[in-house]
Amino acid sequence: MATQQSKAHRVGEWATLRSTSPEIAEAIFEVANYDEKLAEGIWEQQGSDEVLLRAFEKTDQDVLTWDNKVVERKNV
Repeated sequence: MATQQSKAHRVGEWATLRSTSPEIAEAIFEVANYDEKLAEGIWEQQGSDEVLLRAFEKTDQDVLTWDNKVVERKNV
């Protein structure tokens, strides 16, 4: 079973490869229950309200990126 640290590392790497903010990647994996195949499907949809709400709860930043696309807190 993966440790919290290994999960965080994998999610961080996954975010970097997809030009996505770590907060969004972490939220995607939480919604997908850490199933990478399901996470990939959510990421491809680019716009899950549940993911974006969770992501912005993790940070005080007003702008995050999802596949190099800017997502603003005020639009969520």
